[in-house]
Amino acid sequence: MDIAWIQVFVLTVAECVAPAGKSICQEQEFQLQFLTKADCEIALDQLVSLKEESENVIVNSNRSNCAPAARQSDVFESLEAINKAFDANWEAPQAGETEPSARQLSHKGRLEALKTCEETEGIAPCKVGDIIMEGADGDSVEVWRRD
Repeated sequence: MDIAWIQVFVLTVAECVAPAGKSICQEQEFQLQFLTKADCEIALDQLVSLKEESENVIVNSNRSNCAPAARQSDVFESLEAINKAFDANWEAPQAGETEPSARQLSHKGRLEALKTCEETEGIAPCKVGDIIMEGADGDSVEVWRRD
């Protein structure tokens, strides 16, 4: 087994998501990796068109893109070498439920600890549904609008 850098294409989607019936959205960004630029661009087009059909998601097209990158990876000579290195028969992962990430758990814990904005009479930090409202600190605020 050797270690090598392999080229990947990172799909970044920047979006703002609002709960149903709300006019305030929470900005988020997620990334996916692809082995070919064509696959990345197809996925980008499909994700953007799918999300634009939603009433509660706004996609920032200027910050959503496919960019080349590299990642370090183990390189195996053959399937047999993979099975020998991991002492098991390798197989593709099965689709199913995933464990929540540390970030999701942290967000959920903070949500549970906060009072609603109605209870605090709008004094931040507070929550509106699953969105955490932070106090203004003088920084500019980005406004997302659907075109």
